[in-house]
Amino acid sequence: MTRIKNFQKLVDNARCERDRKARKIALEILESALTASDPRGLVKSGVQLKGSVLKVGSISVDLEEYDRVFVVGAGKASGAMAEAVEEILGDRIIDGLVNVQKGTAQSFRTKRIRLNEAGHPIPDEGGLKGARNITKLLADVKESDLVISLISGGGSALLPLPVDNITLAEKQDVTNSLLRCGATIDEVNIVRKHVSGIKGGRLARHTYPATLICLLISDVVGDPLPSIASGPTVPDPSTYSDAIGILKRYDVWESLPQAIRQHLNRGLEGKAPESPKPGDPHFKKVHNIILGSNRIALKAAGAKAMELALTPTTLSSFVEGEARHVGTVIASLARETAVSESFLRRPIAVLMGGETTVAVTGSGRGGRNQELVLSASLRINGLEGVAIASAGTDGLDGSTDAAGAIVDGSTARRAQEEGMNPVDYLDNNDSYHFFRDLEDLIITGPTGTNVNDVMILVSL
Repeated sequence: MTRIKNFQKLVDNARCERDRKARKIALEILESALTASDPRGLVKSGVQLKGSVLKVGSISVDLEEYDRVFVVGAGKASGAMAEAVEEILGDRIIDGLVNVQKGTAQSFRTKRIRLNEAGHPIPDEGGLKGARNITKLLADVKESDLVISLISGGGSALLPLPVDNITLAEKQDVTNSLLRCGATIDEVNIVRKHVSGIKGGRLARHTYPATLICLLISDVVGDPLPSIASGPTVPDPSTYSDAIGILKRYDVWESLPQAIRQHLNRGLEGKAPESPKPGDPHFKKVHNIILGSNRIALKAAGAKAMELALTPTTLSSFVEGEARHVGTVIASLARETAVSESFLRRPIAVLMGGETTVAVTGSGRGGRNQELVLSASLRINGLEGVAIASAGTDGLDGSTDAAGAIVDGSTARRAQEEGMNPVDYLDNNDSYHFFRDLEDLIITGPTGTNVNDVMILVSL
């Protein structure tokens, strides 16, 4: 199954045969990374039921020892995860509720696990309703119960439960402010955890004293458990002081709604309870297991590159920073491969993963992956046999319908021939319209997963 819907068009946009081949290989490698990130496959390979014994990673539990099994969760991959878990456990599941991204519920078939649609990246009323219903579902769990939690990228926005007098609109405001000013997802999540009644380990409190097995698909650079979907089932090392520091560092503190500032200040003064920390007894029967991550996707990408007779060089799954600057670095690597005595010997596939950011100063439309490769296109102009692709594994880059974009050494020239100045588009943060007009957007549609972004440089 081809996951990139406009695969052939992206290949055909090449101006020469070497570029055509480079584009095709880059897209095939991206396809392999997306396939390796599929939630159904990750659950089915990581969760086995033999008789009554459920084995997940190094954890084994006998379902005969539990009176009831519940399934809860949230995230872009949680619908597919729920479908796979229900296929494995069937009628052993008593009840379940999972928050999924708006417009996707009909894509999954579950009978015992209810799917509730919610907004992303800005939390909405649907997510709030689902979060409240999840806490109600868990309100009477007992020590003899087993709760399976399905958590994946996007879970922070999809599982909103504001505390105190904070409204959903006010939480939306703080999230939007941080996203626009270029805060990292880890920084956004630290703030979210301190205005939430369910994140930062608080979901574990709701499941206590039941046994909790949390299956995770990581969308956070480096896979730190407290940061994945704001860590609803793990101890939270961050504090109110950290949250306030982030908001002040990005100069949004003074513009925040009064209720949020009041709550965070109360927490700083010890008048509002902190998120549960390591050693808290609520975590004694909690097991967190990562099934999917960016590293797993890059490993599959490397195997595909080798299959296609390229030397795979995986540099890092920790790539962060301003998208246009990362694009400049990748372009410099592309130029290095063109040097005859280079240490990066052709044919080569340089692979990276992570999640960059965009500090929006223009009025255009785009996403971090599109901006990254637009920046790179300026510096590989004229190179042959080189292609750079970058895409979000969730299939949605920024607020656009594209997963990302692909460029080669003729991209900048093609744009100029159409009367488009790439620098102007970059300055206006308008990468989406740039690549839309060149028909070089990578279109997958929502993939139902999220393990960060994958960046691929192919040089033949």
